[in-house]
Amino acid sequence: MPKSSCEFIIDARWALPIAPENRALDHASLAIKDGVIAAFGPSFEVHSNFTARDHVTLDHHVLLPGLVNAHGHAAMSLLRGFAEDAPLEEWLTKHIWPLEARVVSEDFVRDGSRLAMAEMIRAGITSFSDMYFYPEVVAREAKALGMRCQVAFPIISFSNAWSTSSDEAIHKGLSLHDDFRGDPLISVAFGPHSAYSVSRQDLEKILMYSEELDANVQIHLHETAAEVADARANLNSTWIRQLHAIGLLSPRLQAVHMTQIDDTEVDLLAEAGVHVIHCPHSNLKLASGICPADRLLKSGINIALGTDGAASNNSLDLLAEARLASLLAKIAGGDARSLPESRALEMATLGGAKALGREQQIGSLEPGKLADVVAVDLSAPRFQPVYNPMAQLVHTGAGSAVSHVWIGGRPILSEGAFTNFDELAMLRNVSSWHAQICP
Repeated sequence: MPKSSCEFIIDARWALPIAPENRALDHASLAIKDGVIAAFGPSFEVHSNFTARDHVTLDHHVLLPGLVNAHGHAAMSLLRGFAEDAPLEEWLTKHIWPLEARVVSEDFVRDGSRLAMAEMIRAGITSFSDMYFYPEVVAREAKALGMRCQVAFPIISFSNAWSTSSDEAIHKGLSLHDDFRGDPLISVAFGPHSAYSVSRQDLEKILMYSEELDANVQIHLHETAAEVADARANLNSTWIRQLHAIGLLSPRLQAVHMTQIDDTEVDLLAEAGVHVIHCPHSNLKLASGICPADRLLKSGINIALGTDGAASNNSLDLLAEARLASLLAKIAGGDARSLPESRALEMATLGGAKALGREQQIGSLEPGKLADVVAVDLSAPRFQPVYNPMAQLVHTGAGSAVSHVWIGGRPILSEGAFTNFDELAMLRNVSSWHAQICP
């Protein structure tokens, strides 16, 4: 039988398909054709069925699906390290919001987003969700670099850098949705900042539009104990219960942080199919709390991982988030078997794809899916010996060892170098912001 043709084949020492089986394979190969995975499996099998114009041989590497950073504020990379060691409310009201009022502009968002995207690509992130001002700029920059991005346009009741009211934000966001309708890289979601920063009427309006457009909604929810306590004092309820009453709990909802949840609320989330975005580093750094990931997973709730913004992390390394999520689950449950590295990697890939509604396209190395693929070089001393590639990826700082990134079969990073992005020019632009932020 004649062999099928493809554009290139990647041969790797190990590969982690994530699905349909979440286990490491030795000496595996991927055949890529027209930006799609044509075949995946043992190298001898792929080579016996496919012929390729080009070959990429990675003798010391592990292949895995591109990571999905399900929550962040990319442009806030320009604020990395600006406001340290402060709780969330003080961090926002006394440091971040006053500074943003002074410096945020289209140029700020452009340069900060470019900085964040370069960092994310180098950490193996091929898709990300962003919630920040000037979302049209983030969408444009992501498309130019070739990254996949869900832009959750910000909706806040008070005047801000992008809108004067929630009504204006929704109007501008609907226009943005029209601009990118059907785009293969960019999707547009509703991004109410939180249930306490928009009115119930606005939330009902967001529900109506999201159902009409089949668009996702991402929201900071139950981030701190103080947020939940205020809701109980003022509403005699909680925000999760309020969203349930409105009808917003659904598979379209991406609930970020979720550090304070009772058993009834877990049941509500599970029954509605809500996705939870776990941001462990940011939650710990701001002393917001710990998302009960193991309890949520056991209830059948899909969990994705997010870095949050670099201003509260201070890194955009999703494999580091996978490690911390695993460790927190183990100590919280008093069980070393909780949230093993295989599940943490699934959260960082297919879990993120599910949360963004793209699990049919990305998140695993399966034939027919888009060729969003990452290679991590495990040749360095800190990775040796390699008994378990999954453990090396999660527990040994592997985010800094990403060597290759393909998005839709297109090489974005090759041997550690960008193929289509002027990193030095970006860094020169970024350096000019220090004087503006700290005059």
